[in-house]
Amino acid sequence: MKKIRTLAVCVLAGAAPVWANHSPATDEVDGKVDAFVQGELQKQHIPGVELGVYRDGQMTKAKGYGLANVEWNAAVTPDTIFQSGSVGKQFTATAVMMLVEEGKVGLEDPIKKYFPDAPEAWNDIKVHNLLSHTSGLGEYESGARTKPGGPFYMRLDYTEDELYKRIADMPMDFKTGEDWAYRNTNYVLLGILIHKVTGKFYGDFLQERIFKPLGMNRTRIISEEDIIPRRAAGYRLVKGQLKNQEWVSPSLNSTADGALYFTVEDLQKWDAALYTEKLLKKASLDRMWTVEKLNDGKPNKADYGFGWGVGEVNGHRIVSHGGAWQGFTCYIARYVDDKFTVVALTNLDSGHSNPAKIVTGVAAIYNPALKPVEQKPIADKEPQVTQMVGELLRSIADGKAKPEQFTEEARKRLFPDEMEELGPALKEYGDLKTLELMERTEEGERRNYRYRAKFGEMTLMISMGLTKDDKIARLNFSEE
Repeated sequence: MKKIRTLAVCVLAGAAPVWANHSPATDEVDGKVDAFVQGELQKQHIPGVELGVYRDGQMTKAKGYGLANVEWNAAVTPDTIFQSGSVGKQFTATAVMMLVEEGKVGLEDPIKKYFPDAPEAWNDIKVHNLLSHTSGLGEYESGARTKPGGPFYMRLDYTEDELYKRIADMPMDFKTGEDWAYRNTNYVLLGILIHKVTGKFYGDFLQERIFKPLGMNRTRIISEEDIIPRRAAGYRLVKGQLKNQEWVSPSLNSTADGALYFTVEDLQKWDAALYTEKLLKKASLDRMWTVEKLNDGKPNKADYGFGWGVGEVNGHRIVSHGGAWQGFTCYIARYVDDKFTVVALTNLDSGHSNPAKIVTGVAAIYNPALKPVEQKPIADKEPQVTQMVGELLRSIADGKAKPEQFTEEARKRLFPDEMEELGPALKEYGDLKTLELMERTEEGERRNYRYRAKFGEMTLMISMGLTKDDKIARLNFSEE
């Protein structure tokens, strides 16, 4: 999937970030960073990692670790090409905001302005709903829809018009603006919208308006057929064995939901531009980095803006995003108050690699104040709920989850597509070792729980909402 998606130490008084170059202190930090990344390479079984560290838009560190290509024993270098996954969405969002500034697109425009034959269920969807994942559209990349015989079988090519029509045939997950759900579908439509407005394939628009002006000479749309120097291979772990990424058709490898090649050297140029108005006015950037509100005026549950997640670490503002696609994962975190950015690119599937852990660990080495506080479990006063969650996880892994445990709305959202995709992943993570309650809140008659689930090969955060009659209304998974 092109998706996506904070550790505590005692800091000595007076501990300060180390930014300057060529000093004993920075040499020591450099060594700690190398040791940390190499350690994660081993722990996560990642073939290769490319790391970029930028201070005030300038390169502080660019280094490759491990292998870009296992078959050829080729090492990762700072200019090795990796796939973007959903980190590419921030470029699509920037392109849309450029058109907004030019008056060619309006954030409040109904998308039926650009797709006039869209179904009636889309009447309330506006451009900002696509950018923020509050549209209510379903996920085109779900397991059932992308397998052989599905409407988006990943080994078949589709025109933009065919993709649009197949998306239009999908049922909505929820009413527009009532909830938030990460859906690659939103950005596929934005890419088509860019084409309709400009007359140019969105990838060509990005080249013309972003990549070339910034000198991002290696960044481009994915292409299997072109000769691209120093291109990394993507991998996945299957029952502990390293395998090559699965093949995807050219058209589904070029959609606007995250289908780019880039390097940490090119991303430094991108990071530097975001401190300026070379691409967008400050007001537009601020809009992208503002949490989208739902119809009820409350922030969406993911603190998501336009192509970026928005948050803070110990009072330090951060905008970030992850990506995963075809045996690659990546994560970019911009600590905007500190003018400090860390990027990690890996060539292992999202079920087994966690580039966000690498990024946050590296950031904390440079500046201990950026180390997130470790969350500790809270008192579990409802062990029967925890037991139910444990049994649910095991049933999902075994492909035996019972739809009747869920509300009607949740069933529509999760069965069969999401469950068919989730089951094998949980199975591969191994036995559930521990299940800890991290948070419990109430929202009207609904009880919300957040658990930390430790498996043999992975730690996941699980969010669940229960109705007053103990039906599961919400179930979300994310990496720790």
